[in-house]
Amino acid sequence: MLAVTAVLSGCALPERGPSPLLYDFGARPLPSAPASAAALPALAITAQATPALDGNAMLYRLAYADGQQLRTYTLARWAMSPAELVQQRLREGLSSQFTVLRPGEGSSRVLQLELDEFSQVFEAPDKSSGLLRLRATVRQRLPSGERMMAQRTVVVQRPAPSADAAGGVRALSAATDAAVDELAQWLRQWR
Repeated sequence: MLAVTAVLSGCALPERGPSPLLYDFGARPLPSAPASAAALPALAITAQATPALDGNAMLYRLAYADGQQLRTYTLARWAMSPAELVQQRLREGLSSQFTVLRPGEGSSRVLQLELDEFSQVFEAPDKSSGLLRLRATVRQRLPSGERMMAQRTVVVQRPAPSADAAGGVRALSAATDAAVDELAQWLRQWR
């Protein structure tokens, strides 16, 4: 009798809902002409984010209702934190112009990224865009210590092709690629 009760009670358990979809940016197109590794200056890259961006939640704002409130998609997640996604994309984008190293691998020049905003912003229920805002700091390591060479704020917004998480991913991917291109142009000043 206990066995029958146990089997029947197992049938009454609620079903699990669908698992969240995991997103990343996919592969960045390869540069048309890779540079010679011997001629590339070395650059280490670090990235960090505000506490709201520490996890892998996909965030959005309803600017038409309450633009100060960050909301989370329940069935969509990033495959890694936004700072890690941006850092990975930057490493890919800069590797044709610089020898990109991890911190502590011997580079005297460090690019530090501070990600402040990485969300999908809805201007209307059917219209949104991906918004990326970061601060980039170039530091030079010297025998006497570290010296800040330059700092720049980058703000990029790209339209989303659809008003859902998948559209937000495409918009934020395009915004990140545009930010990488802007940073690459800026960093060439110190080659």
